[in-house]
Amino acid sequence: MCRNITELRGLEPAATDDEVEAAARQYVRKVSGITHPSERTREAFERAVAEVAHITEHLLADLPDRRQPPKKLPPLRRPEVRARIAAREAAAS
Repeated sequence: MCRNITELRGLEPAATDDEVEAAARQYVRKVSGITHPSERTREAFERAVAEVAHITEHLLADLPDRRQPPKKLPPLRRPEVRARIAAREAAAS
């Protein structure tokens, strides 16, 4: 569906709430065609993100363990992404 959504099952350590939410947000962006919600769409968008994240957590908990971890790290575990987030947060402070 979307190349930007990475596999979360089988990560060591397990996927964090932030990683699950990021994947859910990317999915909702893709299927809705909304990148930046407006005031008019924000409530429905955020509700969809919360629901997809909730279902994703259940799915990951119910699936059996993987034999091998995913081939790619989720974006929030990549050093270059973490550096961008840290720089953005420092600029906002």
